[in-house]
Amino acid sequence: MHIIDKESFRYFVFLSSYLLNTHRNRAFETFEQEVINIFRVDLNSDLGESFGSYTLGMDDQVIKHVTSVNIACGWHAGDPLVMDRTVKAALREGTAIGAHPGFPDLLGFGRRNLAATPEEVKAYVIYQLGALMAFSKANGASIQHVKAHGALYNMAAKDAKLAAAIAEAIREVDQNIILMGLANSEMINAGKEMGLRTANEVFADRAYNPDGTLVSRRLPGAVIHDADLAISRVVRMVKEGKVQAVNGEDIEIKADSICVHGDNPEAVEFTRKIRARLEQEGVEVTAVSNFIK
Repeated sequence: MHIIDKESFRYFVFLSSYLLNTHRNRAFETFEQEVINIFRVDLNSDLGESFGSYTLGMDDQVIKHVTSVNIACGWHAGDPLVMDRTVKAALREGTAIGAHPGFPDLLGFGRRNLAATPEEVKAYVIYQLGALMAFSKANGASIQHVKAHGALYNMAAKDAKLAAAIAEAIREVDQNIILMGLANSEMINAGKEMGLRTANEVFADRAYNPDGTLVSRRLPGAVIHDADLAISRVVRMVKEGKVQAVNGEDIEIKADSICVHGDNPEAVEFTRKIRARLEQEGVEVTAVSNFIK
């Protein structure tokens, strides 16, 4: 028989009542954040984007500071050897593994829009997810999440049919895999409608439009170069659920995972600083699967 103290019992009763009267997943998260001030967030980065003789990114450095990685699956970047090495590296560092499918566009690095149908997009995701799952299984690992890459990510954030195609692909392969997408986007809506767990992603160094979408890289001010400003924005997104859009308006945003980059030494140091600041602010930095249930 286990005996608990009076304060622990009161906490248990309050929590039980709170969960019974509200939607269980959202209620527990709200309870943690608003009642006992527990904040959790994931740091993710796109890795495994080297190809053949060409090396892209500083994967061995950035992986030490993130909690989840999005591994290219060979269509926009990466190749079989790179995929295998990146899975092994993630296992060594204890980092959660995600598939990062994109359009079949090596020359354009998956950043060019393709007029793909939902049926095609669904097949693209299944194909690439299957490839990374094989490497993960061969190494004794599993897939935590799927995050689309580049143009596919941006298009599906606004196009409900493409978003549904991605969500269907994930559900049909493994309904336990988390769908990671732009916060409050069509991808998140589609994932929820399909009964998948979803992770709202925000960006540390990108400016936001008033509708919650990212400012196009073609426009001035799209990328925030002031590290201190970017880090302060990240902390506010996590703890307050708000970010200032380019027009000066505060918009609501949900931050389950923060995308960071590691393609140069400055980016790696920026990632280290973000994690350090979050931890100083009392935010637990951990993989999304540890708190999205």
